[in-house]
Amino acid sequence: MRTFIDRSILATMIIGLLFVAACAKRPVATVREAPPAPAPPPAAPPPAPAPAPAAPAPPPVVAPAPPPAPRPAPPKEYVANDNLKPVHFAFDKADIRPADAKILDASAKWLAANPNQILLIEGHCDERGTEAYNLALGDKRAKSAMNYLVAQGVQGDRITLVSFGEERPVCREQNEACWSKNRRDMFLVKEK
Repeated sequence: MRTFIDRSILATMIIGLLFVAACAKRPVATVREAPPAPAPPPAAPPPAPAPAPAAPAPPPVVAPAPPPAPRPAPPKEYVANDNLKPVHFAFDKADIRPADAKILDASAKWLAANPNQILLIEGHCDERGTEAYNLALGDKRAKSAMNYLVAQGVQGDRITLVSFGEERPVCREQNEACWSKNRRDMFLVKEK
């Protein structure tokens, strides 16, 4: 008996749902008519005959151009100076060698005689080693040169350091003679 009642309730619910679904409003689809096509434009009138050539018009009077405004001075950039020679380093080293110490002594004298110049020291490496290692080594080399110059009396606040690692070689051959040229510090200056 229980299953009969359960089935009756289930059948009644299904019939009720079908009834409700059948009575639901369906949306009415509206069809829009396309607007009528525009009327074709009237035919263009025939071109008017060209007027007879008139006497040539006098050239327009051009006012003289005002003088150009003065340009601002370009920003000062670091430039190489023949008095500041590069120094070179042994493989994987940042120590100042005796021959390079003489070059730095001459650079310190020139910087002392030109106090209006500020110095950029670029540290460079050869291509051997990782990029990160060479950037760090180039920085050590630039700091070595800076410390030497400061010990010779150059003010540290006049010096800026940058490491290019292996990014700017002066020689691209694959031999020791070339690599030794790339292991260097370069010195550039600009006015304060």
